[in-house]
Amino acid sequence: MKSTLKLALGLASAIFASTAVSNVAHAEDLTLCWAAWDPANALVELSKDFTKQTGIGMKFEFVPWTNYADRFLNELNSHGKLCDLIIGDSQWIGGAAENGHYVKLNDFFDKEHISMDDFVPATVVGYSEWPKNTPNYWALPAMGDVVGWTYRKDWFSKPELQKEFKEKYGWELGPPKTYDQLMQIAEFFQKRQIDGKAVYGASIYTERGSEGITMGVTNVLYDYGFDYQNPKKPYEMQGFVNSADAAKGLEFYKKLYDCCTPPGSSNVYMGESADAFKSGQVALHMNFAFTWPGLYKDEKVGGDKIGFFANPAGPKGHFAQLGGQGISVVSYSDKQESALKYIKWFANKDVQAKWWALGGYSCLNAVVNDPKFPSSQPYASTFLESMAIVKDFWAEPSYATLLQAMQKRVHDYVVADKGTAQEALDSLVKDWTQTFQDDGKM
Repeated sequence: MKSTLKLALGLASAIFASTAVSNVAHAEDLTLCWAAWDPANALVELSKDFTKQTGIGMKFEFVPWTNYADRFLNELNSHGKLCDLIIGDSQWIGGAAENGHYVKLNDFFDKEHISMDDFVPATVVGYSEWPKNTPNYWALPAMGDVVGWTYRKDWFSKPELQKEFKEKYGWELGPPKTYDQLMQIAEFFQKRQIDGKAVYGASIYTERGSEGITMGVTNVLYDYGFDYQNPKKPYEMQGFVNSADAAKGLEFYKKLYDCCTPPGSSNVYMGESADAFKSGQVALHMNFAFTWPGLYKDEKVGGDKIGFFANPAGPKGHFAQLGGQGISVVSYSDKQESALKYIKWFANKDVQAKWWALGGYSCLNAVVNDPKFPSSQPYASTFLESMAIVKDFWAEPSYATLLQAMQKRVHDYVVADKGTAQEALDSLVKDWTQTFQDDGKM
């Protein structure tokens, strides 16, 4: 989920607003719409094989994350014909299905013997299904993603720091398994001098304008007992969203922000968090997994200087915020038959293996469960561990309104220092209740 970002990432090696494999459009050319970032560049390279096999040309409309949602949701809502295929945000699936923007893929999957059982279960629920947990499919899982962490492995391995840390906290300095451990590490490194430079504990998401702080704080809230609704009664949120345990999780996130982040961290999302790590400011860095290949290749902080770990566990659970997207056929396209050929091709095991090799994140079980997968990249095992514990935000058609409410409530508390954690979550329940009442669901 990366829906309405207000900040440019600055992570992709070749970001462009619109690109095409060929300057000449042919009758059978397909246009695939997505965000402009490193995985999109990898998809351009991968798709050359599709053109060689089918003779169908590929054009690409890639829009920076700052404009991604506005651009393509407007395109869908206006029934535009620009996009034949779209890799849409996971949160769009409910609205896209209910408003008829995407082609339902069940009959096509049955005809081509494409089984959703062949994909990582969490990605099927997160990227393909609407209603959730029903066999109604509107996308093929395309780009797995999840919030995880990187750390300065070279700092952690310094003998003098290892000695001091163990004397102070009683355990070996290493990747944290719990939030208590993460807090201790962040406190230990906060304002410490390393190689003659002042460093800080952690970079975490705090951005207010789109979805940043929600994508950060949910990782902690889930692990402290927060849930979106009563599992036995849809849309019953009282005591689940705003439980006492959930409030403790929100208090933890604020404590981490207040204690252990660099100066000027009040509006941080993916790009800013990665920059804090790449510039050598922080020991710990929260971010989506898609950033890991680029960070590993970074000359200053990559290679043997960087380590990866999954989101820590909390007192009530062990989860991580799901990101990523599925690929769908746009119902307004005049080239649906050719677009479905692309879906069939993309689902192939060999194509999915090459997708991973080029820098995409495959969701196919045959790829990620291959015995060689964990050793295929330094971050592969962390990706697997993280994808096994994912939980996602609402995918309701009104998700944007739900998201805006959460952004305001948690940012007001964590960053703006307004009220208490319990008051923030109580207010959030009222906000969400009003939205669902307006939708006729309560």
